[in-house]
Amino acid sequence: MQQLNFPSFTFRFKNRENKPLIFDEVRKKFVLLTPEEWVRQNCVQFLIHELNYPHSLINVEKQIKVHQTSKRYDIVVFNPDGSIHIVVECKAPSIAISQDTFDQIARYNFSLNATYLMVTNGLSHYYCTLDYEEERYHFLKELPSYVKK
Repeated sequence: MQQLNFPSFTFRFKNRENKPLIFDEVRKKFVLLTPEEWVRQNCVQFLIHELNYPHSLINVEKQIKVHQTSKRYDIVVFNPDGSIHIVVECKAPSIAISQDTFDQIARYNFSLNATYLMVTNGLSHYYCTLDYEEERYHFLKELPSYVKK
């Protein structure tokens, strides 16, 4: 798989019916290794090993309702009280991060109300908070590390 702009992590791989699979530590199963999944798995490892978020607070690929439509988020990091701390939108490395990508994660966040948003294609990472009053993004240099409360 393509080298990404994340630290180097160790992954488990296997093949099934000539299809490559990668082990997802959060979902505790092997999943099809697509370019987007490669970004997602690297991002999960980044959150766990670089920012110290516990596995137990991370959720991957779950369905949500956005304006009566079912959507799937890539990664959500919860606070210990169950509120949402970070929402991450992952794209394949070949997909440029655009205004549409930010609009997508902002729409998801109207249902989720996360403190922080991250958008990545594995090569470029963007972090922000959403000012609900002014309906604007405030971009950040990085996401905060986990702090046990």
